[in-house]
Amino acid sequence: MSIERQILPALARQAIEEALGAQQDGGLSARHDADWLQAPGASFVTLTQQGRLRGCIGTLEAHRALRIDVEANAVAAALHDPRFMPLQLRELGSTRVEVSVLSAPESMPFDSEADALARLRPGLDGIVLQYGSRRSTFLPQVWDQLPEPTEFISQLKRKAGLPDGFWHSQISLQRYTVAKYQETA
Repeated sequence: MSIERQILPALARQAIEEALGAQQDGGLSARHDADWLQAPGASFVTLTQQGRLRGCIGTLEAHRALRIDVEANAVAAALHDPRFMPLQLRELGSTRVEVSVLSAPESMPFDSEADALARLRPGLDGIVLQYGSRRSTFLPQVWDQLPEPTEFISQLKRKAGLPDGFWHSQISLQRYTVAKYQETA
């Protein structure tokens, strides 16, 4: 098992515990200051309870140390996801933490909506859709719930506040991949 697989979810959980005022056991070992954690990184932290989403917040572009990004996104997912009430300490034991570390987004050229749909890689691509000031993203894991490219893009448009049938030549798409790290059950 890789160090990342163990450390990243533990860092996220520890940050949530601290934010909720839970008793700390001294924290993680010195490995949490490893060079790879100090390098810039972009992450999303996803919280689930019994397989259902309980919070998900992240960063699309690396602009701070991965460790800081994971910790900040963990607290934001637990306490500031506008779709949910703030997580309570009593819920933490039944909450599963997943950390996704994103690759750098890359522009995805296309000629039409049909061309864009044909270029998607279901199960692999995370997608950022932007039109003017409206922007939304789905992690690659969302393909599990929306396996059809048409529905995936339709829901992504809806998430951005656009009608699901909307299309315009000014829409831009970016793709990224993730390395996913879950707590062991």
